[in-house]
Amino acid sequence: MKKFKKIAIAVALLGSASAFAQTTDYSAYYNPSWYIAPSVNVSKSDDTFGVDHNGSGGGLRFGKAISPTWDLQFGPTFSRSSNNGRTYEQTTLGADALYMFSRNRFRPFVLMGAGVQQDKVRSPGLNDSSTSPYINAGLGFQYSFTDRFAFQADVRRVHGFLRDNAFNSKRSNNDYVTASLIYYFDRPAPRQVTRVVAEPAPVIIAAPAPVPAPMPAPAPAPRFERITLSATELFAFDSATLRMPQPKLDAIADALSGSSGSDNLTITGYTDRLGSDQYNQKLSQERADAVKAYLAGKGINASRMNAQGKGESNPVVQCSQKNRAALIQCLEPNRRVEVEQITIERRVQ
Repeated sequence: MKKFKKIAIAVALLGSASAFAQTTDYSAYYNPSWYIAPSVNVSKSDDTFGVDHNGSGGGLRFGKAISPTWDLQFGPTFSRSSNNGRTYEQTTLGADALYMFSRNRFRPFVLMGAGVQQDKVRSPGLNDSSTSPYINAGLGFQYSFTDRFAFQADVRRVHGFLRDNAFNSKRSNNDYVTASLIYYFDRPAPRQVTRVVAEPAPVIIAAPAPVPAPMPAPAPAPRFERITLSATELFAFDSATLRMPQPKLDAIADALSGSSGSDNLTITGYTDRLGSDQYNQKLSQERADAVKAYLAGKGINASRMNAQGKGESNPVVQCSQKNRAALIQCLEPNRRVEVEQITIERRVQ
């Protein structure tokens, strides 16, 4: 029993350590795909079955996130322990409901469930078995490594309602510590198409020089126009491939070609907070690189440009909708590509 308690404490400490180590915001990390979770377990049975020794076994669970706060898991588990020539086996088949306290990368939960258990005890001259209903409850956590793989650990008590007198008791209480590797069959839904905010180009024109009298009027003074340009509607849905044609980028390329004073042009890609940090960072960088490559293809020296992806950082809006479609719509301003303001001065005669 002491060994079992140590294992349970270790699982709890592991969960706490993962929570403190989590520094990246994975809010609304919600994958509704079906998943499979093979597992291993350590068990401790009560005195009902006459085997005072820790057991071990495994199981296979199928699961699905049915809402932002609930997971459903079902499948079989098996555990066996032996002591002094006596062997005890328990097989369960049931379903569990997991209440998830968050959908971040680290996801603590409590669980409750029910099903059918089969208990067998064998020793020289003895072979008893019984099939009975059970309920169970426990707590645990999931930790996501990628958008397809996660780890789950939990501690639970299985309370059986024994249906006959094979074990001289009306109930049983077995404790389990279980560790599982989760594999999602599908990736999360693709992101909403990114749109780029465009700003009109302000034009500032210097006033003509005053005409002194009585001297003849001089030639008109040169005028200067300052143009600020940015890109818009660059990409197709969930893609880093530029739409064609791109008149806004062509205008930027023409302006840069006519001015040698606009260097260190910064092109920055952003995403919203949905999905994994790795995916968002990669997508934002690929889109910034695509804009840079297009301008370079128009004859702009690549050394004058710097492309960078900043993933889900620097959000324009903050949203907390529970409905996924409403959340995606609210977060739309955060999905953007920004071209740092370009100041171009050219003489107009």
